[in-house]
Amino acid sequence: MPCYEIIGLEYYLDCSKNTRVLLKKKKHALQSIIGEETFFIAKEKGIGVVQNMKETESQTKLSLKLQAYQYLKTRILNCEYRPNEFLNEQKLCAEMGNISRTPMRDALGRLEQEGLITILPKKGLMVSGITEEDVHSMFEMRLLVEPYALRTYGNAIPREQLEAYAELMHHSERIEDFCKSDDDFHELLMSTLPNKYLRSAYDRITGLNTRFRIMTGKVSMINQEQTCDEHLEILDAALADNWDLAADSLQHHLELARDKAEGVIKVIRLW
Repeated sequence: MPCYEIIGLEYYLDCSKNTRVLLKKKKHALQSIIGEETFFIAKEKGIGVVQNMKETESQTKLSLKLQAYQYLKTRILNCEYRPNEFLNEQKLCAEMGNISRTPMRDALGRLEQEGLITILPKKGLMVSGITEEDVHSMFEMRLLVEPYALRTYGNAIPREQLEAYAELMHHSERIEDFCKSDDDFHELLMSTLPNKYLRSAYDRITGLNTRFRIMTGKVSMINQEQTCDEHLEILDAALADNWDLAADSLQHHLELARDKAEGVIKVIRLW
């Protein structure tokens, strides 16, 4: 029978009698009045109210869906599940402590919408691969969206955050994870974009960018000193409230990154 909770007490749904029964220390049972979201328990010292635990059960299901989604997405972005690798739904459930298939399928469907999972009829689930065309399209999107967002909405970025990044770029030896710092910097430049459709499309390619970096880890794509100089050009213009110049500097920065990526593709094999 479904079990519900109240502080210090337990009660059960007796389906055969269509009633909820409160059990207290296995000695007394008091029948409750049926309600939709709440119901009342008659007690010796008055009337108490107990919240229907359907809400709690619903929250638990949502939590499992989110946990499954975050677990799978993290492993895909980190290339722990390699591009073009087939996945087994039952094994994925077991990896997460034998959760049910319902939250797992919800997570997989969400990842399919984001382009990270491909569902192949009669074959199963496959981690989406990365092609040269994907990389070209990713930089095309970034070149279209990032300079536009900075030129149009950059003046809403908190000045203290821009100043903090400028200080960091002058002391790059303090940066522990340069790739993460680079990602965070570009996220800051995009943070004030209010268009949810552009934002959704942009968020979709950030995962692709992360996977591409990991896959090409054997080949240096980032010249730290040069990248800091390029970031400072963007920041100096932004701090001078010259958003057109800041956007143009960002455009140039992205074009250089695209050219490096295309050079890397020529010397390695993408999965």
